[in-house]
Formats: sequence, C-alpha cells, structure tokens
Amino acid sequence: MLPEEVAVALSFNGTTQAVMMATPADLIDFAYGFSHTEEIASPAEVQSVEVMAVANGLDVQIWLQTEAEARLAKRRRTMAGPVGCGLCGIDSLDEALRKIRPVPKSSFVMRPVDVMQAIAALPGAQPLHDATRAVHAAGYWAGSLIAVREDVGRHNALDKLVGHLARQPRLDGAVLLTSRVSIDMVQKVAALGAPILIAVSAPTAHAVTLADEAGITLIALARADRFEVFTHTHRLNPETAHVA
Repeated sequence: MLPEEVAVALSFNGTTQAVMMATPADLIDFAYGFSHTEEIASPAEVQSVEVMAVANGLDVQIWLQTEAEARLAKRRRTMAGPVGCGLCGIDSLDEALRKIRPVPKSSFVMRPVDVMQAIAALPGAQPLHDATRAVHAAGYWAGSLIAVREDVGRHNALDKLVGHLARQPRLDGAVLLTSRVSIDMVQKVAALGAPILIAVSAPTAHAVTLADEAGITLIALARADRFEVFTHTHRLNPETAHVA
C-alpha cells in the first residue's frame, strides 16, 4: 500500500495562494492551519472552507473576512513546491526569517517519564504510516495523546494539526513531530502557541536559536528511553527518587 500524493491548491477568496503536494485527507484542518501558521488569517477570520475536485488535483477554497483579505492583498507570496520545502516561493529574506511572537506564558510542565511516554504513544496513532511507511505525523500531548495528523509532507502534517487545535478551546501541551526540526517548523509551533516541542530527529542550529527566542522548550532526538533538551529546560521537572 502506498500513500496518495496529490496537488492541493489553497485558494483565498477565489485566488490561488499556494499549491502543495499533500495527502488528500483532513484538508479542512489543512486550510485552517496553513492560514494560521502563515499569518494569513486566524480561525475566526475564516468564513468558510470548501474542498473541490479539479482536473489535476484538489482546490481548497478558503473565504476570508474583509480585514484578512486586505492584509493578504499586501503580501507578495506565491508558493509552489514539493513536500520537502517549507519556504518555497518566499520572496524576501525578511519574510523567510520573520520575527515571531513568544509563546504565551504557561504552567505546563513535563517529567522525563512524560516525554518518553508521549513519544512512545505516537507510533500507535499513525495508521497511514503503519500501512505505507511513507508519511510523517504531528501529534499533541496534554497528559495523553489528544490529536494526530499524518501527511506525506512534514509541514503539511503540522499545519493539519494546528488547524484542528486552533479551532478547539485552548489546551497547553506539547507538539510531537516524527521529523527533524527546521526553523519553519518552530515558526508553526510558535503560531500555535505550544510551550513544548518534542521531535524524534535533530534540530538545526537556527531552529534551536528560534525556539529559544520564542520561549519554546525544544526536546529532540526523543526515543522511548532517552531524549535531549535544547532550550528552556525549566518546563522539564526532574523526577525525584521516592524515599520510604
């Protein structure tokens, strides 16, 4: 069994803004998440989303409120790229390396055992990966695994997760990734406002710097028995031995 990879156009108020190669599932979440993480529109500014089949793929029609449409008109971004590229079409260095707002203050903390339990729980919630061994996943842990999204593209999987979570009551927790951590993945997690990011692979040097600036606790190279903490270690509570 192989995963589907189709061209998905993201169109805002009738104009195509981006074309991504993606897994054709959870596309409503994808629309909301992409709009939010790319700073096009908040979920409240999205009026409606409709997925339409077209000749060569799918067109996700997203309709925005007037204020968001006006902001979008001022931007000069077109994106058309493969799943491995999270910044395709960015037309300025300032935009690619844009400053991000620090995540909100949070009392959410994890113990080492929580980190390892979270990353150990993720494989059990990846049915498409189990069937194909060819997709990425992004999940959210808040005492338990509450949501997971899969896609052939790691950025798409995270956008789908953000699109789901951003329309729910806010719940502090940790984003879990099956991929490496690049700067664009940190930017998306910061847009969600999650205080902790846990990944199975390594981060880039700039991603660590960005996570530190955003106030995100970055944990990477995570396995069921070990992990490394790169930034904001105060959210990791050390376990103390029980004294009888």
